[in-house]
Amino acid sequence: MLLRTRPILRRVALTGTALLAATAAIPQASAATGERIPAGGGLSAVIRYTENGIPHILARDYAHLGFGTGWAQAADQVCVLADGFVTLAGERSRWFGPDAAPDGSLSSAARNLSSDLYFKGVRESGTVEKLLETPAPAGPGKDLKELMRGWAAGYNAWLAQNEVTDPACKGAGWVRPVSVTDVAARGFAVSVLGGQGRGIDGITAAQPPGTAGARTAAPQEPDPAAAAEAAEEFFDTTRYDMGSNAVAFAGSTTASGGGLLLGNPHYPWQGGRRFWQSQQTIPGELNVSGGSLLGTAVVTIGFNEKVAWSHTVATGTPVNLHQLTLDPADPTAYLVDGKPEKMTRRTVTVPVAGGDPETRTQWWTRYGPVVSNLGPSLPLPWTAGTAYALNDPNAANLRGSDTALAMGKARSVAGIRDALKRTQGLPWVNTVAADSTGGTLFTQSQVLPRITDELAARCSTPLGRATYPASGLAVLDGARGDCGLGSDPDAVQPGVFGPGKAPTLRDAPYAENSNDSAWLANAERPLTGYERIWGNAGTPRSMRTRGAIEDVAAMAAKGRLTVADLQKQQFANRAPAGDLAAADAALACAALPGGTATAGDGTAVDVSAACGVLAGWDRTADSASRGALLFDRFWRKLTATTPAKDLWLVPFSAADPVRTPRTLNRAAPGIGRALAETVLELRAAGIALDAPLGEHQFVVRGGQRLPVGGGTEALGVWNKIEAPWNAAAGGYAEVVHGSSHIQAVGWDGGRCPVARTLLTYSQSSNPDSPYYADQTRLFSQERWVTSRFCERDILTSPRLKVVWARERR
Repeated sequence: MLLRTRPILRRVALTGTALLAATAAIPQASAATGERIPAGGGLSAVIRYTENGIPHILARDYAHLGFGTGWAQAADQVCVLADGFVTLAGERSRWFGPDAAPDGSLSSAARNLSSDLYFKGVRESGTVEKLLETPAPAGPGKDLKELMRGWAAGYNAWLAQNEVTDPACKGAGWVRPVSVTDVAARGFAVSVLGGQGRGIDGITAAQPPGTAGARTAAPQEPDPAAAAEAAEEFFDTTRYDMGSNAVAFAGSTTASGGGLLLGNPHYPWQGGRRFWQSQQTIPGELNVSGGSLLGTAVVTIGFNEKVAWSHTVATGTPVNLHQLTLDPADPTAYLVDGKPEKMTRRTVTVPVAGGDPETRTQWWTRYGPVVSNLGPSLPLPWTAGTAYALNDPNAANLRGSDTALAMGKARSVAGIRDALKRTQGLPWVNTVAADSTGGTLFTQSQVLPRITDELAARCSTPLGRATYPASGLAVLDGARGDCGLGSDPDAVQPGVFGPGKAPTLRDAPYAENSNDSAWLANAERPLTGYERIWGNAGTPRSMRTRGAIEDVAAMAAKGRLTVADLQKQQFANRAPAGDLAAADAALACAALPGGTATAGDGTAVDVSAACGVLAGWDRTADSASRGALLFDRFWRKLTATTPAKDLWLVPFSAADPVRTPRTLNRAAPGIGRALAETVLELRAAGIALDAPLGEHQFVVRGGQRLPVGGGTEALGVWNKIEAPWNAAAGGYAEVVHGSSHIQAVGWDGGRCPVARTLLTYSQSSNPDSPYYADQTRLFSQERWVTSRFCERDILTSPRLKVVWARERR
């Protein structure tokens, strides 16, 4: 029921004692019935919507809070959620055909069929149910189970009581009620995104030699040098469709003495890995605001009265391989200390639209599934003597949402550390946090295989001796029992590092991460001494990391910082690559004989007009910036073809990692070619060399072009924007991933945190929703949403709408 409250009623009905009475009136959660589909129990919640469709969910306990969250997420994102549940059920081939590609939000499977074979296998093996039954702390806690139960009931109640209007799934047969297991399965999929989720094609394709589906040609053992290069690329966080920046500033650098946090996660703009914004409140128990990954019942990144946190994708390698020595008499048995062990056969049948069901067999070992590759560049052939098994400890980790819930209840950065230590649920991210007393924290507390450098040196196969130094991917001798991973005494599950081993930086003036390793979380206090699997040290940093450290170190040195300074940093759109190279590129351009350069196909191109544009560019990726697009296209082409050793005159130095390498080599042969091909490309597309960036980097919403500032990974822009080049559509015509749920949070001594937020792609995927593009327009205009966290702020919203969401028996 929707209430459009009048000003007086708004204050009387929902303040003070009336507010507590409203929560008390919400029926108590019934005991779990054990039914597959939650269909009763009288769950309900009060949902108070403010500007931009942001819900403030008020409930009396965790089951009711989950109910309100599931209801509100369904209202905004029912089609995206339903599509994800089809994935988790292993039914994409049934509804969408076996050869279509999933949206990539829940795995890296290339085709629906391989996705289905994996997820249906997970479902039929009871993997998620077993994890749900595992007692805490190794398994999920009671409060989280209640949240998931409530979420499923809320989603189902919304479906039962509302008509789906989103054209993406209106009337679709695949939009169905869900169970608690479905909700937990989504958490499982998120947990293994960096491990089994990236190896699905290799898991479902692996077949013993001589069987149907196995390779017919004699497979070759992987070349260690090529495998090392492929593994380094496969686990390179700068190549992911997820990333992030986050920085925490200590009280010594701020105007108020309280901490500051700027979180800028880079996530996909479409599909099931979008964030969704809310505030969750159980009076006296929980009060947290922020972004949730769709389909989860908790705030993933956010803030409360006392502490704020964000996550960045970590460099820890979340998996390892075990090289199996096979029984000469049976390629589906492997030897451990000379004794054969049979692989477990997992046969899965998937329904297929318009055709017969597809049946495949997967093979599992004590270490994990047999895998035939990790991406097309890293084949792992199953021969008569050797196979490879993938160990992913996050396949036994359903604790990620427990960690998020515990952080939401923390009262300080010490509380954040305690939450991470107790729950140990983060699979592939770092945590950066600040609190109201001025404390800061960076920690890489993620679930990683317990691969010490000593173990890797003692047990690596020849392949592992190449891949481990390059990427942190250990390949251990699976035939030796003494090569097991062991366990740390403070770890909640065997075979992983305990939280005491995680690289951690406490109470530094600033703590920052932009998806490089923990080494330079603070350039003046570098972190070292961690095992290689956590990440590298003493190696070149990404352009984004270098620019970020320069920016935040200067901010900390300036001092007297406020939330407004965080807002300026988010939209400064400085392009560090431009600061390093644009002037020299312009000089190299001007020095070309006759202003002519030669493209790769031999075409002579007059590039003289580009020289002045590069020289005059303001070195930013603002939407109004002229020259940004030219340099962007030039720089991508140059760095794709010119090795770093040929690009810079001053090489990298571990003693000066933020400022090196530097000084563009104007004589690098790739410069002329990149200029020629860039000029040809832009002229063929009818794009002026000095066109403002926003005319050709934009999104279309409701038929309106919205210019988008920001820049690519290659340029090193904090406000990261990645878009495929489509000259026919006008340039970068749709953002695929980049800045997403942005939050700038601080404290000024008042009762409420000072917070500004922005959900770049807006709250709803439904083009008919008023919240489909409203925050996207704000992002285009570099404007923010003022968070309404305290009760008085919620109740005085001029857009306040109140919904009492409840089950109908």
